[in-house]
Amino acid sequence: MRKITAGLFIALDGVVEDPQDWHFPYYNAEMGAAVDAQLGAADTLLLGRVTYDGFADAWPDREDAGGEDAAFAKKLGDARKIVVTHQEPAFTWRNSEVLKGELLEAVTALKREPGGDIGMSGSVSVVRQLLGAGLIDELHLLVHPIAIRKGLRLFEPADTTLPLTLLRSTPFETGVVHQVYGPGEHLSGGYEDAEQHLAQDD
Repeated sequence: MRKITAGLFIALDGVVEDPQDWHFPYYNAEMGAAVDAQLGAADTLLLGRVTYDGFADAWPDREDAGGEDAAFAKKLGDARKIVVTHQEPAFTWRNSEVLKGELLEAVTALKREPGGDIGMSGSVSVVRQLLGAGLIDELHLLVHPIAIRKGLRLFEPADTTLPLTLLRSTPFETGVVHQVYGPGEHLSGGYEDAEQHLAQDD
């Protein structure tokens, strides 16, 4: 079954809104390599409509410009791009299509198709739903050492918890930490269990 990887720029306080306003000072070669490994390596992109529109407005022009990011822009252009939307947009970016059907059923079917990784970037509302359904295999959080203190956060208030498993963690020179999580399981225990691990006086 194909793997879904989702990547987000996120502040220390969980804010993911408008990263273009705060994350660029932290962008270095380490982060570029991490983004390329997660998103650039995918042969299919699954994007929410807002994220797709932002990408479609920028990356084709960057590919045509032939600058330093043209190779990455070409990877995104060559990838199959599936957009989660209730509209029927007139796509201008090549290899773009609308996800057909109900989200969870359609994504489950997509994972069963032959092919490589399915990459996601941004698309917070879609990521939330797929995380809740256990359909995201790797959640890549590029945690920036800054608190934005306003704006949309990745995890919204809910009556249930969402356990995750830390797969790996890599600090960058800028102070950004690349944390990769997979699905987790709910744990049980109370203070009596924790007490066994408290430091004891001699």
